[in-house]
This record gives sequence, structure tokens and C-alpha cells, in this order.
Amino acid sequence: MKLAEPTSDSTTQPSAQDDSTSFKRLFKEHASGLYGLAYAQLHARVEAQDIVQDCFLKYWEKRREVSTDPKAIKGYLYTAAYHAILNRLQQQRTWTYQDYTHDLVLDYEPQLVGLEYEELTQHYTYALAQMPTKRREIFTLSRQQGLSNIAIAQELNISIKTVEAQITQALKFLRAYFRAYGVTLTLVLLLLA
Repeated sequence: MKLAEPTSDSTTQPSAQDDSTSFKRLFKEHASGLYGLAYAQLHARVEAQDIVQDCFLKYWEKRREVSTDPKAIKGYLYTAAYHAILNRLQQQRTWTYQDYTHDLVLDYEPQLVGLEYEELTQHYTYALAQMPTKRREIFTLSRQQGLSNIAIAQELNISIKTVEAQITQALKFLRAYFRAYGVTLTLVLLLLA
């Protein structure tokens, strides 16, 4: 997969060499991952490439507003991809409805391809609430607050192995929960970015 790196236009201020180098590094680090995520959900190369281009273009335009922390940048890129994927899936669903006459839609409703963001968030919140208290706390510290396993172990005064085991169990539970609703865990975890 070869994607062209976005270039600045007249609406953005010229960037320093460091800014350009940093951007190229980010593109090399995250473009293939973003592409893989988009392609896995959309099954269309051109659309997946468009999403990657759009994500980096949005980042380029807002780079001064996004934290310089690598986790924040990654979170920004993957959240942008997540929203773009949901928008494309919503458009596909709308186009499917428009392609059929009213009678056919009633008889052959297409399968729902994606959940809306709010509905997905509600399912995620409900799934978290089903976990044991300590597991939920550890998972939240890890995925929502971005703490390392070592930091969580120190904060909660437990072993690192316990932290790892609890996170593994939480992910297993979430995977099973969302599989029942036909949603891939990758999209859910993007909520946490």
C-alpha cells in the first residue's frame, strides 16, 4: 500500500523542518495501522486510503492544538479514523436503502453494518459495569487514563502480574460481549483513545 503524504496548502502556515520531519515519522509509524483498521471494516482499498489521507490531513491542520505526547497524537489519529469509518458505514447503509424501492426495503432490510457512536458508548459503559470492581478499575486506569502496568501496580499496591491478568480478563470479557453485538473490539477500544 502506497499512500501519498499530505502536503500543506496556503491555508496552513509554513512549518519548520522539525515539524515536517516529525510529521513524516508519524505517517510512517501509523499509516499502515490506520489503513489496516479502515480496510478491515470497509473492505475497500480506495476508501481505506482516503480515510488515512483524511486523518493525516486533519492532524496536519490541527497539529498545533494536539498535544505533542505520542499517545495523544496516536489517539487523535485513530479517533479520527474511527469516526471516518463510522461515517462511511452510515453512508453505505443510507445508499443501500436508497438503492431499493420502499417495498423491497420492508421485505429485505440490509444487515446493520455499524453502531452509532452513542450506542457503542452505552454498550461499552454497560459492559464495564458488568466487570468486577477491581478489574474495572485496573482496566480504566490502563485504557482510559493511559497508565502503564507498572504505574497501576504501584498505585493500587498490587503485583504487575495481577494487573496484566486483570487486563487480559477484561479484554476477553469485552471481546465476548461485543462479539454478541457484532462489533469488533478494535472499534470499541478506539473510544478509549
